[in-house]
Amino acid sequence: MAAFSFTVPFTKVAVAGLPPLFIASGRAVVAALLAAAALALTRQRLPRGAQWGRLAVVAGGVVVGFPFLTSFALTSAPAGHSAVVIALLPAVTAMTAVLRGTERPPRSFWVASGSGAAAAIGFAAVRSGGIGALHWTDLLLFGAVAACAVGYAEGGLLARELGAWQTISWALVLVSPLMAVLAVISAAQQPLSATPAQWASFAYLGVVSMFLGFFAWYRGLATGPMARVSQVQLVQPVMTIGWAGLLLGERLDWTTVAGGIAVVLCAGAAVRARFGAGKP
Repeated sequence: MAAFSFTVPFTKVAVAGLPPLFIASGRAVVAALLAAAALALTRQRLPRGAQWGRLAVVAGGVVVGFPFLTSFALTSAPAGHSAVVIALLPAVTAMTAVLRGTERPPRSFWVASGSGAAAAIGFAAVRSGGIGALHWTDLLLFGAVAACAVGYAEGGLLARELGAWQTISWALVLVSPLMAVLAVISAAQQPLSATPAQWASFAYLGVVSMFLGFFAWYRGLATGPMARVSQVQLVQPVMTIGWAGLLLGERLDWTTVAGGIAVVLCAGAAVRARFGAGKP
């Protein structure tokens, strides 16, 4: 989570000089090159049968969905604001893991998860001027949360079969042709002109956020239970908001702080309820 906590601030830095389409696709290309090299050097066996379809789900969530949606959202949304909305991810990840598996949580789990969703939507609505005036970036961020949760849950299950780093590596390789085409198209449409800091941020997104960070994360999810492991995500939005203030100079107003606390508390209650006493 320490590695992932820099993703939103560094994406915010990168979009100031690079097209969001190039950032989202280019980071995947960088990570795919590293993944292909790692798979070839260690002579990993190819996934089999239905595993390819499940890898496509992982790729759709964490390689395509989350990077693309957040990159476009952060062209105008502040990093701190985005972190509060993304703070809903732990509860959604736990919920997706429950739906994907066979266990049945108590009613308190669903109450806490619904409260977290309401807190995140309420925060976005307050910042936008009302529920009917939600900004398009908020909708992109909610979509990013949903996509990422699916990719996390399916990746955690698949990592038990393929291995943690192998899962993200095969997912990256699977969609690398599409990502390469999109990166070339984006570069052709808009010349790439960025500062060293913006290129460094892009490099971090490709090497760490899109590749190395998943080594530990998918290993943890595979060890599981996933709903319990997802509690670790609760530290990510707090760290991200802190980095937004320190690195980007964003001012943290009371709505951002209150919204972050509310979503984190609800998410924490949701994943803890998953293992509490009670009947489903």
